Amino acid sequence: MLFLDSFCIILTESNLLFYLKALLHKYKSVVKFILTFLTVYIVLTICYKLYLDVSDGSKYYPDYLTNLVAKQSESLINTFGYNAEIAPHPDEPSMKMLVNSKFVATIVEGCNSISVIILFISFVIAFAGKFKATFIYILTGSVLIYIVNLIRIAILSIGLYNYPWRQDIFHKVIFPMIIYGMVFLLWMFWVNRFSKKKKQHA
Repeated sequence: MLFLDSFCIILTESNLLFYLKALLHKYKSVVKFILTFLTVYIVLTICYKLYLDVSDGSKYYPDYLTNLVAKQSESLINTFGYNAEIAPHPDEPSMKMLVNSKFVATIVEGCNSISVIILFISFVIAFAGKFKATFIYILTGSVLIYIVNLIRIAILSIGLYNYPWRQDIFHKVIFPMIIYGMVFLLWMFWVNRFSKKKKQHA
């Protein structure tokens, strides 16, 4: 009886292993996509974290990229006919955005679009085609995300200056939807383009 029980356990384990191998073989491309995406995302996130750790904020506060985004947003708002100014926030690692001398927003590290760009790059590499096409698309898409983010900050600041009571819907709904919606469209374009190329070469 004990022998039969042991045999059943071994049989069950072998069936389970066989089933798992069959699943891995069937969904090999999905598993590869997920592992590649996670690997690239983790590596880029660690590199970005290391960059933030070495940024002491003595020259560019709170870090170079966030400071650059704040300055470029300031210049963009000025082109719209408003008088924009930025200044280091005294209580937190961010830049204050003032429009016509009115404090309207803080530009923190999360506003510099790097986290979104990392997400975008991870997906594209996980669904990569030829090296040249992938590299050009990553470069073009990253620049586009960066530019749209600057426009987002500028319009958000102007919107908060004119309609401060709309702060929640501006900051939590409309403008995140713009940036993430654009990333989603870039992903869909890449997937469709890549899929068509795969079919052509099949």
